[in-house]
Amino acid sequence: MEIVDWFILVSTLAFIVLYGVYKTRGRQTSEEYIKGGDARWWTVGLSVMATQASAITFLSTPGQAYTDGMEFVQFYFGLPIAVIIICITFIPIYHRLKVYTAYEFLEKRFDLKTRSLASILFLIQRGLAAGITIYAPAIILSAVLDWELKYLNIIIGILVIIYTVSGGTKAVNVTQKQQMVVIMAGMVTAFILIVTQLPDNVTFDNALTMAGSAEKMQILDFDFSLDDRYNVWSALFGATFLMLSYFGTDQSQVQRYLSGKSVKQMRIGLLFNGLLKVPMQFFILLVGVMVFVFYQFNSTPLNFNPAAEKAVKESEFAGEYSRLESSHEEILIEKQQVQKKYAHALSTSSRSDIINYELALIYLRAQEEENRATARTLIKNADQSIETNDKDFVFIHFILNHLPKGLIGLLLAVILSAAMSSTASELNALSSTTSVDIYKRFSSTKDKDDDHYVNMSKWFTLMWGIIAIFFASFVSLFDNLIQLVNFIGSIFYGTILGIFLVAFYFKKVNGKAVFIAACISQLVVATCAILHEFVEGIEILPFLWLNPLGAFLTIGIAVLISTTDKGAKTAFQFQDS
Repeated sequence: MEIVDWFILVSTLAFIVLYGVYKTRGRQTSEEYIKGGDARWWTVGLSVMATQASAITFLSTPGQAYTDGMEFVQFYFGLPIAVIIICITFIPIYHRLKVYTAYEFLEKRFDLKTRSLASILFLIQRGLAAGITIYAPAIILSAVLDWELKYLNIIIGILVIIYTVSGGTKAVNVTQKQQMVVIMAGMVTAFILIVTQLPDNVTFDNALTMAGSAEKMQILDFDFSLDDRYNVWSALFGATFLMLSYFGTDQSQVQRYLSGKSVKQMRIGLLFNGLLKVPMQFFILLVGVMVFVFYQFNSTPLNFNPAAEKAVKESEFAGEYSRLESSHEEILIEKQQVQKKYAHALSTSSRSDIINYELALIYLRAQEEENRATARTLIKNADQSIETNDKDFVFIHFILNHLPKGLIGLLLAVILSAAMSSTASELNALSSTTSVDIYKRFSSTKDKDDDHYVNMSKWFTLMWGIIAIFFASFVSLFDNLIQLVNFIGSIFYGTILGIFLVAFYFKKVNGKAVFIAACISQLVVATCAILHEFVEGIEILPFLWLNPLGAFLTIGIAVLISTTDKGAKTAFQFQDS
């Protein structure tokens, strides 16, 4: 990185932190600190979007598209459905009850133990997720900049803690608008540069055709299969429940639209996010697909993770890996020659010639993938602790090696801005839930003034920031980071959503029934998740389907217990009479 890149990176991050502190200076009440005041719909919408769009989105999603194509966009098809349901049911109730957190409603509807259970489940899963949102950019940047991972975790965590502690929800809201501007400007710039750096005879249409021939442009998959994480059916059912729980019951999102000035402003802000999120994800995936096309004409490393390559080259497998690199380079040279002929043929040749080139490219890509698989095995043999899955390193490799000076700093600012934005929302929500649902509710001293609870919220923000940094230091990569976040959420979200759905739609179910049902459901879902993901040979349900499983289990068991209790009481009364 050049001096200009460092200047852009540091000045962008410094501006966001200082702006957040400046805009929220002065004394705040607990309501202002936790709820954030009367935000307009565009602030609500951008804040909701920025909370979800973490660094993981901008690191993992292009890499996901590079490897697997556009199918991942189906994951977001359930979002508009979930948003409409939330606008109709959830928002009016939250606003009418004037709650600080979503879980306050559960005590009003059920009892304290149900509220506490939902709060604790949220704190566990969101506390883990906060660590991942810090870890995601840190692990990538540590590999490419050769910095110590623990120092990057601490730097990112401290930057977020500074303005989140100082200004609470309002600080998160006002900074997220600037962060979204930086994020989208950076991604659009990257897309334009990728397309302009393609060979002169490769038009954008030809690039899409090339991506399509490599099966990167398939968006819809109507084949029903529980083994396939991303198809239309898992999106419309599994992902809808995940989105419904995330946007409707996760305090990191609920707190964003609770800051809205009115029900109308909350609804418009949330609908704004629901309408724009799918196109935004489509665009980010398309960036990844264009990176794939770009690398059909340019050389790539055998593994995109610099730390993995360094480890194997310093091991006893260095000679074997070097021979594999030579083979890889020969395949790339041949593939690039065929790719150039294919690009020319798309405009000038017959369909038969185009098909021949496509078949040749399929063969060469298969050889390339075989070499990459062998390389991953060598890396794993060299160092068991090194992550061989390099999806999350694809986009950052492109940024550092193929963007002009200045824009490298901008794109790194995008990644870190997204990390700060999402982490700030999570710490803010964790602090609010701890303060309102745990500390304030169970505190033995009820006569504390408003300043006391503001100060305690700040201390809780600091506490969760330290916990997130600590967890970030120990977390490891999953299949890829964006799947890890959704996997963790899916373990807890279904049960939490089930509790809220019972509260909204099953008026005769009591707190005792839903508490027992939620405990059983959470145990079943967690067991299924662990067995499916970590025990070889056992396949139960992919993580997206854990969301409806948890919700339906909670609802079904709660209704059954409630009905059984009612029947038992009726029989007892009949015997007494």
